[in-house]
Amino acid sequence: MYTKETEINLSQEAKALLSLLPGEGLMNDNLTDTVEALRRVIRYNDYRYYIQDDPVVSDFEYDQLFAWLKKLEKENPELKTPDSPTSRVAQGLSKNFPTVQHLVPMLSLDNSYNEDDLTDWDRKAREFAGVDELEYCIEPKFDGASISLIYENDLLTRGATRGDGVAGDDITTNIRQIRTIPLSAPFSNYGIQQIEIRGEVLINKTTFKKFNEQRMAENLPPLANPRNAASGSLRMVDPNEVAKRGLEAFLYHMSYHVMLDGQTEPEILQTHSGTLDLLYTMGFRSPAKEKIVVKGIKAVIDYVHEFESKRDDLPYEIDGMVIKVNNYDLQDKMGMTTHHPRWAIAFKFKARQATSKLRSVEFQVGRTGSITPVAKIDPVPIGGVMVGSMSLFNEDVIREKGLKKGDTVLVERAGDVIPYIVKSMADLRDGSEEDIIFPTKCPVCDHPLFKPEGESVWRCNNINCEAQVVERIIHFVSKDAMDIRSFGESNVRKFYNLGILKDVPGIYEMDFGVIGKMEGFGAKSITNLTAAIESSKSQPLHRLIFGLGIRYVGETTAKTLANAVKELTELKDYTEEQLLALEDIGPKVAGSIRQFFADPGNLDMLEKLRSLGVNLLNTQGSLSAEGTLSGQTFLFTGTLSKLKRSEAEGMVEQHGGKLLSGVSSKLNYLIVGDDAGSKLEKAKKINTIKILTEDEFIKLVEA
Repeated sequence: MYTKETEINLSQEAKALLSLLPGEGLMNDNLTDTVEALRRVIRYNDYRYYIQDDPVVSDFEYDQLFAWLKKLEKENPELKTPDSPTSRVAQGLSKNFPTVQHLVPMLSLDNSYNEDDLTDWDRKAREFAGVDELEYCIEPKFDGASISLIYENDLLTRGATRGDGVAGDDITTNIRQIRTIPLSAPFSNYGIQQIEIRGEVLINKTTFKKFNEQRMAENLPPLANPRNAASGSLRMVDPNEVAKRGLEAFLYHMSYHVMLDGQTEPEILQTHSGTLDLLYTMGFRSPAKEKIVVKGIKAVIDYVHEFESKRDDLPYEIDGMVIKVNNYDLQDKMGMTTHHPRWAIAFKFKARQATSKLRSVEFQVGRTGSITPVAKIDPVPIGGVMVGSMSLFNEDVIREKGLKKGDTVLVERAGDVIPYIVKSMADLRDGSEEDIIFPTKCPVCDHPLFKPEGESVWRCNNINCEAQVVERIIHFVSKDAMDIRSFGESNVRKFYNLGILKDVPGIYEMDFGVIGKMEGFGAKSITNLTAAIESSKSQPLHRLIFGLGIRYVGETTAKTLANAVKELTELKDYTEEQLLALEDIGPKVAGSIRQFFADPGNLDMLEKLRSLGVNLLNTQGSLSAEGTLSGQTFLFTGTLSKLKRSEAEGMVEQHGGKLLSGVSSKLNYLIVGDDAGSKLEKAKKINTIKILTEDEFIKLVEA
């Protein structure tokens, strides 16, 4: 559709327009030129967004350009043309799937970014409705891929993408792979013969994180964000691959329905909130629990601000809230423009995307020797946080994204608040950019790097590398390991740089006479630190194992290892077969454990810790000890309201139960808290797993 030369010109034009936005100046001081440029750039970005899944500007920047064009056309109606982007929804359809017509056009929502926008929209809405006050239904604005479903005679007959809003891609086969979408629903119980439902397909944060971890373990680059991952998954040719993605769907709008002969419309279909409740009772994931119905715009403003403050607590991504007039008769009365309904508006949260310059790349060494490239960009505010650096994961990601120093890059801050570079704006390069050269030697100790077969991460295998030593000590003293209070990262680095601390056993040999003379270390500080170090010597064995930083050994695996032995160094004699026989340990983990205990240096370190009084014995007995939960396995998901997660897990262990790190056929009980994620959905597919609420778990323990 566009030549390479045209794409470069349009990308440059987009950059020029964005630079004019703060003051909304004019290109060449000409109003007509500016309007035409805005149309060209918006049409081009529609193509890049809907067809290529590769936008030129961020969502927030696109909205700004679109709003600017609307404003200019409103102020100068003689400049508006029938083919302006403001007169129609975004164009373009993929050719990989058959095109189908929507029963009712899927229009975009008008956007608002502040209280003034909402207040102004409420005034117009009341005027169109002819009332003094409106009742609104407010729900999350899901950040996924829009879909349209048709059910006839209670059966799912078609699923389609949004497309251009009038027609979309028929993706029925892929839609049927999404287990949160019922293949049949009892619409006939309410007199409905045919119905079209709108919704959003997404990947929750936990599933997305695990999927990316799996891709990276397979030497594949991580996917950019959950939204693009969901959109791309819907267009995959192989339905089996779609099923593996863990897609979910929220259905939030009944756009069209036909009643059975002789049936009258039930009262529940007279309001938007009623239809959400109906969908939920039929087995759909609708925002019935997240929605709220209020009267007046002040209540709307209060609620959207309240919800924005807790958006990161949700298991899925949202980028705003949707406000709809609740009564369907009033919606019909208010009508719609060619672009959006007058009875609904989206309140967009602070931008999670921005563009910036990639100035340099630093290479950091982790405690296991992994080399991580870290991008340094011109600091830019994203979602209320100033972002200046972020991980680039590994060399393969740099190559996959085609990054160069000096590039203009699109940066996104996901719900887990970790920023990352989505892509390079290659069209904006001017020739001054430089290739990013990955080092062949450790940037700290100059030792040659190596990449293990089948992995994507380069490593320094010099166990005495200063960076690794420091990171190992930081991990050893951390809260979830030996929990040495008052001994944080800054103190570790300070003591190491001064030569007071050189390795993990050195923690128990430090000269506090020297430390006491340092600024900021008074008598009380020294007393607290020495007491915390002394107390750590008697920590349970599983904390020591976790603190050793054995690759792939997390807290749960550390507990499994601790309860398999009477004394830690017994593990040096364990064969791979013996390790694999332990709960939740696979070949990769077993290999890492054997490698650690086969290293003479590591065994010398353990003997040194023993001589300094650190506990290497299993003083808590085996998890298989007798108790009311003996022989049973447990896993927790979601947020518990009465117990801390650590307290609940401790209760399991105290009563002889075992903790697992994931859902499998070996799991007996899944305890579900608020906002449970993919673990719950996976557990439902295994008939032998019992799913309990927090209260049911407490009763089980106390029985």
